[in-house]
Amino acid sequence: MTTPLLTDDQLAADLRELRTAAPASVGFGALVEAGLADRYASVHSPLGPVFVAWNGRGVSWVAPREDAATFEARFTERIGRSIAAADALPDRIAGAITRRLAGDRRVRIDLDLRGHTPFEVAVWTKALEIPRGEVRPYGWIAAEIGRPKAVRAVGTALAHNPVPLVVPCHRVVRSDGLIGQYSMGGPDAKRRVLAAEGLDTRALEAERPPGSGSPARTRPTSCATRRAATPAGSRPAIG
Repeated sequence: MTTPLLTDDQLAADLRELRTAAPASVGFGALVEAGLADRYASVHSPLGPVFVAWNGRGVSWVAPREDAATFEARFTERIGRSIAAADALPDRIAGAITRRLAGDRRVRIDLDLRGHTPFEVAVWTKALEIPRGEVRPYGWIAAEIGRPKAVRAVGTALAHNPVPLVVPCHRVVRSDGLIGQYSMGGPDAKRRVLAAEGLDTRALEAERPPGSGSPARTRPTSCATRRAATPAGSRPAIG
């Protein structure tokens, strides 16, 4: 038996009869799961409430909590994807961030770092290795990633870290002992986060290196660190 062929117009008409519009929430949720859009919600931090954005690939953005319209506009301008507010973070992500901020280095948090350079990702991945309550200079990261002369570039990469607190760029300080800048609110905010992790920031900035008139950072007893596990593909993770 031969099946009659449908014309394009007949096929289009048949498909229209089958079409059922999906709820808008379902459609956006599918985009979020695919990493083509993001959601965000507030979570508590040592700096107070912050907004955390995420999608199916991982956490994509962390910023001080402000009015929603400003946050969404900045996210879209910087990341280039649509974003919408959610009532709360998924329990898995919220719990992992809370544990990580409390010092649990074993907890895993997937990160969506698409759109950033391999150098930036290398800098941020190395920053994950710095233990809670310790600091390292920018030059340490530069040397550890095999770019010892790229100290300024390391500082620039840390300033562009899209997920501060989750990737602890606050644990990287200047070699002259000054705290340095911090995208989450400047040096004072950086001191607050380090103090919440048990670091005496006054002592840190009061020490002076030999032969220098400027303060020096307190050096940990050992600079040995464990390499953080990085999942395959483009999803670095804490843990």
